[in-house]
Formats: sequence, structure tokens, C-alpha cells
Amino acid sequence: MLFAKGTKVKFLHTDDEGEVRGLLEGGMVNVYIPKYDMEIPAWPEDLMRAEERLKHPVKAKVVEGKKEVVEPVAPPVSVESQYTILKSLGIQLAFEPVDSKSEIPETYNLYLLNDTRYDVVFELKLLLNSRGPQTWNDKLRSVNYQRLGEFLYDDLNESPEFEIDVQWLTTEGLSEPHLKSLKIKPKTFFSSLRTAPFLNRPVHWYRLFEKPEQTEDVPDKEDLSSYTKRNAKPSASSSGKNYKGYHVPDTHELAHFTPEIDLHIEKLTDSWRKLTNGDILKIQLSHFESFIEKAQRLGVERVFVIHGVGEGKLKDAIATRLLQNPTITTFKNEFHPRYGWGATEVIF
Repeated sequence: MLFAKGTKVKFLHTDDEGEVRGLLEGGMVNVYIPKYDMEIPAWPEDLMRAEERLKHPVKAKVVEGKKEVVEPVAPPVSVESQYTILKSLGIQLAFEPVDSKSEIPETYNLYLLNDTRYDVVFELKLLLNSRGPQTWNDKLRSVNYQRLGEFLYDDLNESPEFEIDVQWLTTEGLSEPHLKSLKIKPKTFFSSLRTAPFLNRPVHWYRLFEKPEQTEDVPDKEDLSSYTKRNAKPSASSSGKNYKGYHVPDTHELAHFTPEIDLHIEKLTDSWRKLTNGDILKIQLSHFESFIEKAQRLGVERVFVIHGVGEGKLKDAIATRLLQNPTITTFKNEFHPRYGWGATEVIF
């Protein structure tokens, strides 16, 4: 079923109602839920139009020779909604059972989830006894998830082991590598069923890493408004086993990219004392535009542009160019514990 922007919808598993606010990659839609004052991504097959009603089989009973229709009662909701999760669970690995005709699913959709406020560059490797390793190298955005491919039920008999290497991308740069090995045992696998963040469906779930240590003077917990209003756009979905939802042109270049630039002229050139104010502004804007182009090419979600306070000419020139750039989602110049009022945050 297709849903246009503005369509009133209802979630099949929770009966929560909302409105479609946007179309996302991979066929998903962004749904605003007034009850929680939040937007979440959803698959169309998990939604119905609000004016429709779920259809359940109608049972009939015979009363004194006449057939009387008994109104069906909707089955109870068995899946707990995860929309209001506020505490970060970190990097998570999830196996979603794929419907099959038999009671035991033959395949599982493999997901990597990141509900922290930091992007991560990761390398995930699946090791099996009978065949060579399968590897995924990519970047996973903050408050986001990615479908990696399929995991076969028969692979549980192959002593599956996942090795993952992650590096957090913060405003202070790239963190040190964090490594973990996860051996999947059938007994614990089948007992790990729970409702996962973002997916809002029962999956076999493993927690790999907690969020990184705070590198800035920010609260440890976010409030409902700041957390749930984040737009968790999923990567495009695919049925291929070697699918990569978010393509990174150069993982090494991305890993060493610092998501901030200091435009103070003394940081850009040694001969700044001989320059006119006009020449200084041209150099600063040239570096700014090159920085923005590189961030866009690498798929960075957000960056900080340090311009200082001063008279505000550089800040205004930057704002003008950002307004003219159609790939910029938004930008803001608010007080930041690291930069004060002297930086603009740019969100792609």
C-alpha cells in the first residue's frame, strides 16, 4: 500500500495513530505520532489508513434456529511499543524472523542498530565453519539502523561468530577502535527474543557496545523532545545477502574526517597579516565550501563550522551560502558547551 504525505494512518501492532510526514529511502515512510510528539520510520505493511478497520473473521452462532452474527473482538496487542525508549542501548545486532510456511523460519533479516547520538564506522564479519567469512564495511548514522542482509536458520549449526570493529565519530574526531566477538549459540539465540528499537517488532537481539564515553559537556540523558524528534532515516533495503545500505566512497577517508572546521584566518594561512579584509573573507569561504563539499561526498550527517563571534560578517556569509544549498537540511547557531556562540551546526 502506498501512502502520500498527509495521510492519516494507524499502526497495525499498536493501534497508535499518526500522520505520514515524509517518504524515506527503501520504501519506508516517516510518521508523526501526536500521542508521543515524535516522528518514526515505518514500513507501509505495518500501517493502515486511519479510516479503515482491521478485518477479523466473523464467527456465527445459532440462536433458536436463527443465525446470529457475533461482532469480532480484535486480538490483544502482544508487542510492546518501543517508541518512547529514551535510554540509549548502544550498538545492537538483531535477527528478524522472516515469515515462512513452516513454524521455524528459514531466514532472518540481519540488522545493525545505533540508538546513540554518535555516528560510527564499522566492520562486521560473520565467520562460519563450512564457508569463508562474510564482511560488511560501512558507516551507521546516529539514531539509525541498517539492514545488512540475510542470516540462514541452518547457519546456527555452523558455530556462527560475529567479529565487529567500531570507531565512534564525534566532534573531537575519530575514537580508538573498539573490538568485540560474539558467538551465537542456538540455546541463547532462541531465548533472546525481544522488541527492538526502531523495528518495533520481535527479533533475536544482542547488545554489542554501549555508547562511547562523553567527549563533551552534555547531559548523559536526553529528554523526550530532543530524542524522539530525531529523524531516524533507515538505509535503503535490499534482498541481496551482500547488501550495503549506505555507501561510503572511501571508508579510510571517512574514518579520518574531522566533522568540524576552524575558519579563523590564522588557522588557514601563515601570511594572513598582509591580507585585506576582503581577501580574508574569500579564503575563509573557499575553505568553508570545500569542507561542506567533502562532508557531503562522504555522507557525514552533521558538521560544525567555527567562525567566531566578532562582527558577524563571516557567520552571515556562511548562513547565506547554506540557505542557497539545497542539500542542507537545516543549520543553527546556538550556544554549545564546546564552541560557545562561535560555531554553526550544519545538518545534511
